[in-house]
Amino acid sequence: MKKQSNLSRLLAMAGGYKRLAQASWVLSALSALIALAPYYYIWRIMGEVLAVAPDFDQAEHLVQNGWMAVLLAVVAVLVYIGGLMCSHLAAFRIATNLRLQAMAHIVQLPLGAVERFGSGKLRKIVNESSAATETYLAHQLPDRAGAIATPCGLLALLLVFDWRLGLLSLAPVLLGFLIMMAMTGPRMQQKMKEYQDALGDMSNEAVEYVRGIPVVKTFGQTIFSFRKFKDSIDRYKVWVIAYTKQLRAPMMCYTAAINGVFAFLIAGALLLTQTGVTTSFVLNLIFYIILTPIISVTLTRIMFQSENAMIVDDALQRIDSVLNLAPLTQPEDPRHPKNRSVELEDVCFGYDGDTDVLHHISLSIPAGQTVAFVGPSGGGKTTLANLIARFFDPRCGTVRIGGVDARDIPKEELMDTVSFVFQNSRLLKASILDNVRLGRPETTREQVLEALHNAQCDDILEKLPQGVDTVVGAKGVYLSGGEQQRIAIARVMLKNTPILILDEATAFADPDNETRVQAALSKLSQGKTVLLIAHRLTTVAEVDQIYVVQDGRIAEHGTSRELLERGGLFARMWNDYQTSVQWKVEKEAR
Repeated sequence: MKKQSNLSRLLAMAGGYKRLAQASWVLSALSALIALAPYYYIWRIMGEVLAVAPDFDQAEHLVQNGWMAVLLAVVAVLVYIGGLMCSHLAAFRIATNLRLQAMAHIVQLPLGAVERFGSGKLRKIVNESSAATETYLAHQLPDRAGAIATPCGLLALLLVFDWRLGLLSLAPVLLGFLIMMAMTGPRMQQKMKEYQDALGDMSNEAVEYVRGIPVVKTFGQTIFSFRKFKDSIDRYKVWVIAYTKQLRAPMMCYTAAINGVFAFLIAGALLLTQTGVTTSFVLNLIFYIILTPIISVTLTRIMFQSENAMIVDDALQRIDSVLNLAPLTQPEDPRHPKNRSVELEDVCFGYDGDTDVLHHISLSIPAGQTVAFVGPSGGGKTTLANLIARFFDPRCGTVRIGGVDARDIPKEELMDTVSFVFQNSRLLKASILDNVRLGRPETTREQVLEALHNAQCDDILEKLPQGVDTVVGAKGVYLSGGEQQRIAIARVMLKNTPILILDEATAFADPDNETRVQAALSKLSQGKTVLLIAHRLTTVAEVDQIYVVQDGRIAEHGTSRELLERGGLFARMWNDYQTSVQWKVEKEAR
């Protein structure tokens, strides 16, 4: 099957605006041809001046020819503006549809896939890649039509007045065109991709470095502490210098060729006038000297348009990297959870498709129980919780919610069944009311206020200038990590799902906020099936069941008393935790 060209693909997204895009090309080409017409009248002016010289008073058509040249130049500009209006309308529509297509696909992706891809990278692709297509469609395609029409009109002008001088003018053009094709071939396409990759790597590492500036300042470190950032700059520098040196010689030859038309014309004129000079030959030579700079301008435009086409190709490939991500499958025969239980049967999962991070895990959580996942960092606790919330689908085995395979539950119903409180919950730049109402958009203001009260947020609302209507992140209004966490808990309270997953929900809270967050979580957990991921072992001492996760497997499980009596991994972790707490108390006492 023949691959669809980038242009065909973009035009397919224009809808009814496709005709405007095509009209812009016609108008741009027409404008380019009209723009050559004034040169004819300039030639007539020069001819009349040479014919009557030195008695210039006999020139009768100078003003008429001059106004015709001006009129045609104005018409060319107006036609070009009309073409740009058409192209911009089409380009904006296509860029909008491209963004909508990408965002519509993103919302169908598993949440885990979006998280692993990176929100910053997704934003950059959706915004900047679609913007690259807008520039290409709005400006470069109409200019390409004009750049194609211009040589056709120039060819006629060059050969009509004096074909010998015309051929001399075309010789350096042909040479410059061949050099340009050598510079903008398939190798240039690969170089453009390498350039975008190097630029993207440097941008990503710069963002990480900026985020880490507090650490750098706190510990008195330098940029060299962020080796990846410095390495990305070095790689970019090496690539740019090498690429510039590689193109230096052909670019010099190209520039010399397209700007060397005068040399060819003068050399040709000396050869052609050995037997004598005529007025008509001088007229044509002057005309060609005036006209030929258009050739260099046209060729340069064609060269940069070839480069911009490569940029668009790279942009579409990056958009495809998002569109090619497999969306969350929807059940053909939807089923509904029967209760609040959670069960995993022989579950395996790996992020890269080759190496599993979870190995044949089986466990059963009855409805209404509170269980905890504990274990060493990197053991797979959060990954296990992600599978239960269906951020990912397991490679093998089954995750059941309420006795039903999670893949057979409609996405909306699953979201109304399982909710997640993350380690570092994020709030949108919107009012607290709207942030909480995200959990259930149809709720009333009074219900939102009740959820905020239950989440221990009354002190937050009291200190804010507009209470629940205060916009977070605007006019200097910012909340601490613990305060943001309580707002997020209010959102989950409003959602009121029967199954709740808490992933280190107090990790970023100070002692005062932690107490309030714990009280809010206690209220939130009433009557629900709760899965708790924790590193502070004191927070899981009273849960119904503890699962110790190590190296992607369930190392042991039971109540805290049973696990301590068993003397296994949990008992060792408990002892280590108590030792660290005691050390901290003694240190503070000193």
